[in-house]
Amino acid sequence: MERAPHPQAGAAAVLLLSVAAGVLSGAGAIAFRGLIALFHNAFFLGRVSWSYDARLHTPAGPWGAAVILVPALASLGVTFLVTKFAPEARGHGLPEVIEAIYYRAGRIRPVVAVVKALASSLSIGSGGSVGREGPIAQIGSALGSLIGGFSFLTPGQRVTLVAAGLGGGIAATFNTPVGGALFAVELVLPELSAATLAPVILSSATAAALGRLAFGSAPAFSVPQAVSGMPDGGAPALLALYAGLGIAVALVSCAYIKGLYLAEDGLEAIPGPYLRHASAMAAVGCLMYLLLRLRGHYYVEGVGYATIQDVLSGRLSFVGLLLALAALKLLAVFLTLGSGASGGVFSPAIFVGATFGGAYALVWRRLAPSLAADPAAFALAGMAGMVSGSTGAALASIVMILEMTLDYRVVLPMTITVALSCGVRKLLCAESIYTLKLARRGLAVPESLRAQFTPSRAESAGS
Repeated sequence: MERAPHPQAGAAAVLLLSVAAGVLSGAGAIAFRGLIALFHNAFFLGRVSWSYDARLHTPAGPWGAAVILVPALASLGVTFLVTKFAPEARGHGLPEVIEAIYYRAGRIRPVVAVVKALASSLSIGSGGSVGREGPIAQIGSALGSLIGGFSFLTPGQRVTLVAAGLGGGIAATFNTPVGGALFAVELVLPELSAATLAPVILSSATAAALGRLAFGSAPAFSVPQAVSGMPDGGAPALLALYAGLGIAVALVSCAYIKGLYLAEDGLEAIPGPYLRHASAMAAVGCLMYLLLRLRGHYYVEGVGYATIQDVLSGRLSFVGLLLALAALKLLAVFLTLGSGASGGVFSPAIFVGATFGGAYALVWRRLAPSLAADPAAFALAGMAGMVSGSTGAALASIVMILEMTLDYRVVLPMTITVALSCGVRKLLCAESIYTLKLARRGLAVPESLRAQFTPSRAESAGS
């Protein structure tokens, strides 16, 4: 039986170690994004460079139609790394972190951080339709678990450091210090108190500071100054449109959750992990090249930030194209993750939310011009709604989108969209995109944190 340290000494030790978790997770985020840039530039442009701005579309490279083979060739390396060294690095990563916290006292093998970084950077850099949040969350969690392995720490303190590493990784890679901490609190932290919350916040702030040294302090997306989320005084009809968007996005979130695991089951029919992943990624390569030929950009490759920026800036304003991109992105994600890639589900969610929200607003601008529905504002609300609906992280989705845009004009309507998206999705599909994976393994995860009290205590408190 492990012996708990003196309360004051234990609290001080955990706070100091949470700073170390923030440093390591921040450095891990910097290295991870560097690897993505290195692979992306080599695969698509045939050059060696550590510089890559995901908000800019990748120009057509020197390979011509052979670019179709890029994701398939990279998939061989992904499959080798995952099957040979760390099977838990396959997929989007958060379910494995949650499982480690609730079923293995926060123990995560250190090799997972290395394999996840390499496999996910290969997947994203070669055009796989996945995001950075799952990988960096798992990388940060593994580093937090490594730090929490000291013998003088209790299992509960180790779990806190796992959450601190996760929050730090998210904060550094997306420049979202508050959102990173909330993401960890809502999704993985099993106990909420000053003793657990303070280390997570401290780690997220430390990692975000390192991230800003490497990537600058600019937000992930630029929102035009002309965006109008809500007219002065509020308009009930416009708020009703945001409520309708929340319900619609909840339906899309259900399709996202169910579709991903249906694709995983369906692709299992292809024999062997190498053939399964390579054939699916060749299909993703075909989608990318088809969009390049027809519309001038790859659009659905990688994290998709350039497409999101196009929606927010108004460069993409055709309803049919926006809806087609949302559907094609979902298809690309299903093929990528369902066949065995390593990458996250957050970036695809905000891609689908932005394109769907923008299309939704454009439709209402034609049906009810007097409401002046702003496509960029509805895209932002759709991004947050899609994240909350698919992951269940309602508060984190609002704060992260606000921190990624530094635009607070849509707080009120965004909150309505998020609340309805999260609530309706829960009614239609009980499990989130993270917990469904664990439920399929027969592993239960608590749905909430509840304070324990007795009726007599409650009665005495009210008297």
